[in-house]
Parts: sequence; structure tokens; C-alpha cells
Amino acid sequence: MDHHHADQEFPQVKTWSESWLRGVTRSFGAAFTSIFRGWGNGYGRLAETHAASVAGDALVAVALAGTLFFSVPTTEARSNVALYLLITLAPFAIIGPFLGRVYDRSPDAYRTGLGVSALGRAGVAVALVFTIESFWLFPLAFLSLVLSRFHGISRSSVLPVVVRNADELIDANARLARAGVIAAAIVVPIGAGFDAIFGVTAILLLALAIYLVSAISAFQLPPIRSTARPNAKRRSLRLPRPVRLARVATAGVRFLNGYLVLLIAFSLREDDAGFASLALLLGAAGLGYFLSAWAAPTIGKWVREEPMVVGALAVIAISAFVGAQIDSLTAAAVLVGAAGFAWGTAKFAFDGMMHTTVSESDRARAFTNSETIFQIAWVIGALIPVLPFWPRELGLFSAGVAALVIQVAYVSLVLLPDTSSVRSSYPQEPPSPVVEPRPGVLDLF
Repeated sequence: MDHHHADQEFPQVKTWSESWLRGVTRSFGAAFTSIFRGWGNGYGRLAETHAASVAGDALVAVALAGTLFFSVPTTEARSNVALYLLITLAPFAIIGPFLGRVYDRSPDAYRTGLGVSALGRAGVAVALVFTIESFWLFPLAFLSLVLSRFHGISRSSVLPVVVRNADELIDANARLARAGVIAAAIVVPIGAGFDAIFGVTAILLLALAIYLVSAISAFQLPPIRSTARPNAKRRSLRLPRPVRLARVATAGVRFLNGYLVLLIAFSLREDDAGFASLALLLGAAGLGYFLSAWAAPTIGKWVREEPMVVGALAVIAISAFVGAQIDSLTAAAVLVGAAGFAWGTAKFAFDGMMHTTVSESDRARAFTNSETIFQIAWVIGALIPVLPFWPRELGLFSAGVAALVIQVAYVSLVLLPDTSSVRSSYPQEPPSPVVEPRPGVLDLF
């Protein structure tokens, strides 16, 4: 039977298949473009600059991974990673308060911070082209991380300004995360191909171009109009008790996230796994975070933020215990993906709590301090598996136990009555209205 007769015999099948394909294409296109729409031009520009920022960071990470991790023996790789982590750890305690003061004094510094962060990392990418084989790699990598923190804190502070509806902040934050993960997923395979054909220089030059795109989008953001009063007398920052508890628990999730990623990475390294295995590991972590960006808004409609953090700790505990029993690359990828999902869920929940319970005048400092704590927690967690005597099975079992301990402690403290007066923490300016608890069968607190 020729194709002409087949088309005549099954016209409905062909018409249905074409309609289905067009429908799927339109749905995918709508889902993708919705990431950059929904709350006006300000949000769209913020999504663009964030996606380009994450893509550039992913390319720099690919360039550094080969130099620090795979091009040297295992012992030297451990030393390189330890030095890299230590360099990134100490100064964050100083940088966090500095950023808080800058953003507290000038609301429009958020927009400038996004642009300067992107331009600065573009300069670092150029410098790495000439110094990636020398010791200068470490201070330049540190500078890149600091500038990336500038971006993260600026983004978190700008989001409530471009999305005024507090009920939609978790959804907006999750969409930004999706934009970043999609951008990274697109550029990392391209970067790997550039590395194989042209070398690491090509990856860094591609990162340079993407950082410039991020800077252009940042400077096209509309002026930031804040209702905070920068000239008001500076008060000591005291967050509400639920936020403080959630921050500690979220830092615990971040600690375990860094710990598990490095533990599995060195486990694969000792098994002589190559760059493809590490790429699979990083891809799994990104996929887990991406899935949390889709799931968090839906979960947030049914439960409050505290149960979301508790659930994230439960996911890490279960995945660590199961991963300790199965030794394979697939199991490792699933474990790291679960850790990425847990971190994303906890972070989106905590950000939503911050947006809805902390006054705008204190929000910049609160985000700055919290981001600093999370970064330090990740680095400390990542440093532990660098020690060569840390076996995989014991490490995973320890992670599961630690997650359960943090979970039980957090739930116990949340259920205790709050005897402090949160209202007295804001004598000059009341906080933004608190979102009423969302009812639902899973509303535990």
C-alpha cells in the first residue's frame, strides 16, 4: 500500500496525530514562555537576567570541574576542592552584612547589583582564560561566587517589588528557578561540546557572552520603587520566631545537600568514573531542583511553609538510607536528584515565609543574612566528604540520621508556644501583612 492510499484510508488518524502534535507544541511553548511572563515587564526582565546568570555560572562550573577534579590524581583533587571550599567560606560572614547595609540604604541598588554582578563575572570569565592553570584560579573562582551571591540576594529583594501579590511569590520564585534550570540544561551540553572540540577557553568565552546578556537585561529593569524608608534610624534585625526556626532547618537541608553531592562525587571519583558520570550527577541535582520548582507552588497551595521544610528533610533521610543499600551510578543520580528536590522545596518555602512575614525595610538584610548562612552551611557540608577516610555507606547512613534529628528538633520547636512578642520587633514600622494559613488535610501546623 503506497502512502497516497494510506492517507486516504486513515484520514482521521493523520488529522488526530497532527492536531495532537500541534497541541503538545503549543502547550510546551506556552509553558516555556510563561516562565518569562505573568507579572509584567519587570518580572520578565528579572527572569531573563536570572536565566542568563545561572547559565553563565553553569558554564564556569563546567570549566572549573575539569581543572579541579578530573585532570589531577584523586589526592590532589581532594586538596583542590578543599582549598576551593575554604576560600569561599570565611569571607561570607563579612560580605553578608556589607551587602545588607548597601541594599538597605539604596533601594535602586538592587537593579545595579544585578547588572554589576553580571559584568563582574564576565570580567572573571575573561581573566580565567589566562589564569585557569595557575593558583589565580582560586581567588578568581571566589570572586565569581561572591558576585553570584550579589545576584542571588538582589534577585530575592527585587522579586517582591515586581510581584506585589504576596500569595503569588512562591509561584513567581519557582518560575525563576525553572528559568535558571532550563537555561543551564541548554548551555551545559553546548559547553561540554565546546570543551571537547575547542578546549576550556571556548567555554569561558561562551560564559562571557551569556553574562553580558544578563547584564543588559538587568539594566533594562524598571526603576525599583521601594516603600521602605532608607533614612529611618537603623534598627537591629530580629526576625519572627517561625522564620528563625525555618532558617535553621533550611540551613540543615542545605548542609546535607552539599554533603551528599560531594560524598557521591568523590565516591565516583575513587571508582575511576569520568567526566560523563559527574555530568550525570550534576544533571540529576539540577533536575531535582527543577522538579521542586514545579511542585513547590502546588504544594504551597495545600500546606504551610513549615511542613514543606519538614518534608524536605524527610526526603533526604529516606533517599540517604535507601542509597546506602544500593551502590550504582543510577542510585547515586537518584539520591543526588532527591537532595536537589529537597533543597529546592525547603528554599522556596523559606523564601515564601520571608516575603510574607518580614517588613520590606528589613527584607534586604534578612535575605542577605539568610543567603550567607545557607552558603556557609553548604560549604561546611561539602568539606566533610573531602576527608579520604569517609566511606560511602557510613556517610549516607550518617546523612539520614542527621536529617531525622534536624526534622524532630524542628518540629518540636515549632510546636512549642512562642512566648516572645514578635510585634515589638518592629516598633517603627509594621511588617507586611502575614498570609493566612492555607487550609488542607496536610496542614500540620
